[in-house]
Amino acid sequence: MIKYVPELTDIVLEEIPDKVTLAVEISNCRGSCLGCHSPFLKNDIGAELTPEVVDRLVADNFGVNCFLLLGEGKDPEALLRIARHLRTAHPGIERAVYSGRTEVEPEIYEAFDYVKVGPYMADRGPLNEPTTNQRLYHHGEDITSRFWHKGLEKNR
Repeated sequence: MIKYVPELTDIVLEEIPDKVTLAVEISNCRGSCLGCHSPFLKNDIGAELTPEVVDRLVADNFGVNCFLLLGEGKDPEALLRIARHLRTAHPGIERAVYSGRTEVEPEIYEAFDYVKVGPYMADRGPLNEPTTNQRLYHHGEDITSRFWHKGLEKNR
């Protein structure tokens, strides 16, 4: 079972390049990032994310073209079931997952259009810093540099 925190679900524009993304915070995080911005997501909180809930979230958020799971939870099979459901029930919506792990299984890359890997490391910065250790892949291609906007980079 995967749980999400309904009150944190929101439409975002900067998590996935060129996408209107429905971001869904997943609890039971397996990560241990120092400086984590949401340490409460390590807890078993929220409601079950089922295919029916996914359908309702998509219906209630007209215009989204990407569904992002911010975290993996502790049930890899449930995670993959959600990705498969999105693929079949909502073929016009791309699937994305953020993992705090350094690497994920090939099945994750196959199930999701976008996969972000790497724990947050404060000294390396977030995804929009060229020094980041995190990576965002789109169908296996590293697109992390798309977050590095010229003129917005910090001088180091």
